[in-house]
Amino acid sequence: MAGETPKLRISLVILSSLTLTTVSILGGCNNLGQTNPAAPSDPPPPGSSLVYAAVGASDASGVGSSVECVPFTDCPSGMGYVQVAARQLKTQGFTVSLLNLGIPTAVIGPDFQALGISNGRFIAGNFITDEMPFVQKNATLVTIFAGANDVNVITAALDAGAGGSNPAGYIDQQVVAFRSDYSALLTGIRLRAGSPRIIALNLPNLAALPFLAGASLDQRQAAQHASVAFTTTVINPLTSQGVVVVDLMCDSRLYDPSIYSADGFHPNDSGYAILAGDVVKATTSASYPAPSASCSQMTVVPNP
Repeated sequence: MAGETPKLRISLVILSSLTLTTVSILGGCNNLGQTNPAAPSDPPPPGSSLVYAAVGASDASGVGSSVECVPFTDCPSGMGYVQVAARQLKTQGFTVSLLNLGIPTAVIGPDFQALGISNGRFIAGNFITDEMPFVQKNATLVTIFAGANDVNVITAALDAGAGGSNPAGYIDQQVVAFRSDYSALLTGIRLRAGSPRIIALNLPNLAALPFLAGASLDQRQAAQHASVAFTTTVINPLTSQGVVVVDLMCDSRLYDPSIYSADGFHPNDSGYAILAGDVVKATTSASYPAPSASCSQMTVVPNP
């Protein structure tokens, strides 16, 4: 999830310069493993060493928590789900080397970044060109939390008149673009790291989160359409491609307003603790449950 904080501006400027090296880094990648495995890699053996890359936005830095972290820095006391999960894995006997790649405000690809900027949103980067090229080549664990900022980009575009009289059709077009970007992201990660255990967090229904409580029905319907489609047609099917999917969409805990920070969008310490617990279970479980195909949380507002 995203949202810019002043304390992270300096790091964002530094990160933007890293984009210049993207082409050369990608050019040096070798395909070290399967591009599209049928099953996830095995969970790490107890007591083993984990090289962990966290791909995300402000969520990966714990924005909204009591201890926020700057991307690409060591932040052992951070309270975001990435840092909490790393500490919990250490308490279970794992050695964890963590690289937080999350860029606040980031979206999944350059197309969503351009769309957001064209509608007046500040977007500091994207996962494909500004994060994926820096996944460690020896990464054994990768988490991905994508889509929330992209939903907000879509609703901003609709507010600016995109889609005309067919907003649903416009959202469906963006879902296709999101699917293509997600595929490119996974391919790039596997080209760099081979066969790490990849954990993807799907999206909750953004229409039910506190930050949209006072929004118009049209905006909430659009947010629901986009976030549910991202989850059910893009992220959940990744289980057939060797990705472990954490089901936030159908987890009732994610709809409790008390787990969100004052902005109603970013989790607070309690919310990040829930995500961290799920990530740890998904990392260590030999048989992690597949996400639900349907649930009441998918239709919290009436569809148009």
